[in-house]
Amino acid sequence: MRERANYSSAYCRVTPVQTGARLFLERKVMQVGFIGLGSMGSGMAANLLRAGHTLTLFNRTPDKAEVLVAEGATLAKTPSEAARGDVVITMLADDAVVERVVFSPDGILAGLKHLSIHVSMSTISVELAERLASAHQAAGQRFVAAPVFGRPEAAAAGKLFIVAAGERKAVQACLPLFGVLGQRTFVIADEPPKANLVKLSGNFLIAAVIETLGEAFALISKAGIDRAQYLNILTNTLFGAPVYQTYGGIISHERYTPPGFKAKLGLKDIHLALRAAEALEVPMPVASLIRDRLLTLLAIGAADLDWSALAALASRDAGEPSSLSAEK
Repeated sequence: MRERANYSSAYCRVTPVQTGARLFLERKVMQVGFIGLGSMGSGMAANLLRAGHTLTLFNRTPDKAEVLVAEGATLAKTPSEAARGDVVITMLADDAVVERVVFSPDGILAGLKHLSIHVSMSTISVELAERLASAHQAAGQRFVAAPVFGRPEAAAAGKLFIVAAGERKAVQACLPLFGVLGQRTFVIADEPPKANLVKLSGNFLIAAVIETLGEAFALISKAGIDRAQYLNILTNTLFGAPVYQTYGGIISHERYTPPGFKAKLGLKDIHLALRAAEALEVPMPVASLIRDRLLTLLAIGAADLDWSALAALASRDAGEPSSLSAEK
């Protein structure tokens, strides 16, 4: 029988940390590198700069850094150059990009100083998180996994939820930065991969909510019930959680562009969740269904729509007018 993956730890306690104005930590200026200025990273980097930290940026397309450079940030030519401070944060799309930024000859491993910290805030696989933790430890560096929950508007507002794991002193050193980036930080373990597993499980739950909301909206729409009124009923009774409010609003108004999180990235995350589930021998039949639904979006040319376009797929399957053909 295949050896089972083991993510157990003597330190499994979840420690919620209130951040922002409610967290009183020593405020010191830190030398921070930030790599990845996409829809999430640009707002996060801007918040760190406005909080007074010294910021060095790297992005594959340098023009995305122009506004922040004008406000006082420095633009690095390589990831290695961006990683020469106290902490370097990566906020990147997938495993392949993170691997390239970290392990290339001019990557983070080559530039990060002894005991400096790489904070990976990307949604990556459990396996890559394990590899990063081992590589940084072997190089005398420290690694913290701190993936986030929240869409681009939350990133820009400093209202993300952060799930952090890593060596305790390293996580503690990063809390002032997390206080700028998010409204609450949950410290869950010493082993960084556990934070990534929590993030993947959370994204699976969000996708499940989107799929079920989409099916429910298709049902009531075909019966002629007003979508806005239906959403008002949902969010003011048993479904008032932010995930229902956010995605219910998007689905009700069919706002799938511009995407806050693209369907192709959603498919990537469900794949990673299923890989982790297989390693732990945990069946996830609903995740398998959602993978196929997201794959269908890609097959019909909707890869770059918001992943909430799963709801448009449900409408199409119900024989209802769908925005998919118009937005392909």
